[in-house]
This record gives sequence, C-alpha cells and structure tokens, in this order.
Amino acid sequence: MARYLGALAQEIDLLAEAPWAGNVQIDTIFFGGGTPSLLAAEELAAVLGRLRGSFRLGPAPEVTVECNPESVAREKLDAYRQAGVNRISVGVQSLDDAILEGLGRLHSAHQARRAYDATREAGFDNVSIDLMYGLPGLEVDRWRQGVETILNWGPEHLSAYGLTLDETSRWGAQGVAGLPPEETVVAQYWALAQAAAAHGYEHYEISNYARPGFRARHNLVYWRAAEYLAAGPGGCGFVGDVRYVNAKPVARYCTTLEARRLPIESFERLTARQRLAERLILGLRTSDGIPAEWLRTRAQGEHALERRLQDWQATGLILAEDDRVHLSESGFLLSDTLFVDLL
Repeated sequence: MARYLGALAQEIDLLAEAPWAGNVQIDTIFFGGGTPSLLAAEELAAVLGRLRGSFRLGPAPEVTVECNPESVAREKLDAYRQAGVNRISVGVQSLDDAILEGLGRLHSAHQARRAYDATREAGFDNVSIDLMYGLPGLEVDRWRQGVETILNWGPEHLSAYGLTLDETSRWGAQGVAGLPPEETVVAQYWALAQAAAAHGYEHYEISNYARPGFRARHNLVYWRAAEYLAAGPGGCGFVGDVRYVNAKPVARYCTTLEARRLPIESFERLTARQRLAERLILGLRTSDGIPAEWLRTRAQGEHALERRLQDWQATGLILAEDDRVHLSESGFLLSDTLFVDLL
C-alpha cells in the first residue's frame, strides 16, 4: 500500500506539471473501485491534500468514496468526512445473502444495513446505494422486495446495473447456471423504475435514480462528454480530444512512476465523427437528452439510421421536446440497439 500511494502521489505531481494544468479546475473527485474504503482515513486525506496542493478546486467540489460494507465503520466514515469527503457510495448489490455469497461478496445484508446507518451517523447527507439485477437465482418478487427495502432506507441516490458477463471473467468463460431469461430481467427493470418513481426518485440516467438535487455530479461529467483526469492503475482519462488508459498491473504502474514517467499504456485521439457519436450516445443515456440538431447532423444522408429514428419516434421510444431529444423509459430499456446504429 505504501508503494502504491507513493506512486499515486507522483502521478498527481506529474499531471500537475502538464502545461495545461494551470487552466484546470477540479469540480468533482471520485475514489472508485476496487475498494477505496480500504484506505485509512489519513491515507485518503493525504491524497486529497495532494490534489488541493496541485490543482485549483472549485468552490464546492463533490468528493465521493465508493465503500464496500465490510470495509467501513462509523469511525472511518467520521474521519473521511473530516478529510473533505461529502458523498458516499455503498456497494450493497443485493439484500439476499445467498446471492451475495454467489457473487463472491464479503458482506451480508445485515452488514449492508449497518454500513448505511454508519454513513448517517457520521453525518453524510448524500449517500448512494449500488444494486445489481439480472443475477442468477434472483426472482422478480425477491428483487422487488429488496428494492422497496432500500428505497425505504431513504438514500439520496440509487444506481442499479443489469448483470453483463465479460468473456474474460470466470462466469463469462465458464458459464453460470441460473441466469434469468430476458423477460425476467425486463420485469426487474420495470419493477425498479416504478418503485423509484413512486418514492419520488428521478430516473435521470439509464442506470441511475436520484432525489431532486442529488444527481451524481461526477458521473454527469462523463455523460456530458466533458474532460476528466484519471490517476491510479487502469484509470481512464479524457483531455482535449485524447482518451488515455493507465497501466493496470499495480507493479508496472508503480515502476513507471518511480521512473518519473506517466503510466499511460494506450491512448487514442478521437475524430470529429467519434466525438459526435459519443456525445449522442452519452447524452441519450440521460433524461436531459441532446440537442435535436446533433441527431439530425449524425443521421443526415444515412437513410437506414433516419428510418430507425423515425420508427423510434413513432413508437414513443424517442421523445422530442423544445428542440431537445431524449429517450423514454421504454427507450432506455432498448437503448443499446439504437446506440450501435449511432456509432
């Protein structure tokens, strides 16, 4: 851990030495997974201090830490808040202990509730919960009960992701028994959307729900195709028209930085067409949508895409309002089909 944190500090310093760094204002900071909550409070405070000393921060930055329930307690959360963290995301995933065990999670449903309570006891008033659906053995009624329980806790934000199997993962390579059929996954999606709406949550992005005023500011940066810096193994950043990815193996990441070189393993310069496609896809992931002109520009001269868009509007999957276009709830569910065409 000490070697890793030393390399991370070096990376922040090197980024701050870039000729454009003086023009950067950081408005959000996100400590993302693996398990950032393994950091001791003084270690996390040191990283934040390094950022404050190296970059100009906005007047009220959103500072989020992802936490696994088994790795946080009231004392650590108190210290995180003192260090400047003002938003916590708790990786609950499920309230079914059998499913948690099958996922390889290290916490129980009881520990998840204890972790949520600890965030409130520590004074956090912006808490997000992560859930997963489409899981092996997850029935619709059981999912609905879990969603209602979580919503009754009263988090400000909820993220819910359908299970996707990567070919290189253990389940993707070897297969897994008990995956629900598509109609069950669709029923789980609608159960969540309806329950969240009934509890006053805004479905503002395909996988995200928030109480008014509590959208995830950091994630909105991605969905608006804005710029963001990344630090850490496997981190992915976007500056100007360049997307870059850091080395993922921790040893290689550390060795590179100990030689005072940025650990960028690959990068690509996006073309104007790629930028437009990404603005369309990322913007259409949100309830705010995109300017209608962007979509007209992309579809111009491509008759198959024009017909697809006309069909989606005719069936209510795409809605046009005040010269902006956004997907309906049903459109969110089928969005990948359209996004492939937009690319």
